[in-house]
Amino acid sequence: MWRPTLLLAAALALPSHALHFFMDGATQKCFFEELPKDTLVVGHYDALEWDDHTQTYQSKPDVGVFITVEETFDNYHRVVAQRGANKGKFTFTAADSGEHRLCFTPQNVHSTGGWLSSSGVHGYVRFHLDLAIGETSKIESTDKGKIDEMVQKVRDLNSRLQDIRREQVFQREREAEFRDQSESTNARVVRWSLIQLGVLGITCAWQLSHLRSFFIKQKLT
Repeated sequence: MWRPTLLLAAALALPSHALHFFMDGATQKCFFEELPKDTLVVGHYDALEWDDHTQTYQSKPDVGVFITVEETFDNYHRVVAQRGANKGKFTFTAADSGEHRLCFTPQNVHSTGGWLSSSGVHGYVRFHLDLAIGETSKIESTDKGKIDEMVQKVRDLNSRLQDIRREQVFQREREAEFRDQSESTNARVVRWSLIQLGVLGITCAWQLSHLRSFFIKQKLT
């Protein structure tokens, strides 16, 4: 079949990292990338299986993809081994400079979500791959929305914290003002009570003195 081989070769020959190729069943397809150290790689993929009824490639939930990334310069040390759905994303960072092999294998998935590692996809699969390497604008545009959303949420939380702090300061000031007013009122009540007691005592003493003088004048004592 010409499609799995020729289109793969043509796609890999393109300078662009956005490509698609055809895969026969569970046949593994690999390609190589020379990556500098600490290079971020983000890949978005979409696997479509051939449907004989519609005569088109369809996205089917029972098709999954097994993704591996190996360092060819380090005895094919595997740095990524990821099972995903028919459409998804994978990310890794090159630990060292050198050639990396990226491989993709279609696999069947149980209806319950379990994997059939020994069972491959029977039909042809058209595989779309969009690979962004390094700090490119594509990576920034992919993650910018999420980052902006998180930044906005942090700003909203900080704003709410500032509002809560201002409200706490305002409540403390009101409590201090109310406490000062209460203490001042209590002090005035106590002073007024003492003044009343003093006036009452003076009045009682004056009345007693007046009555005593009255009785003496009337020669009753």
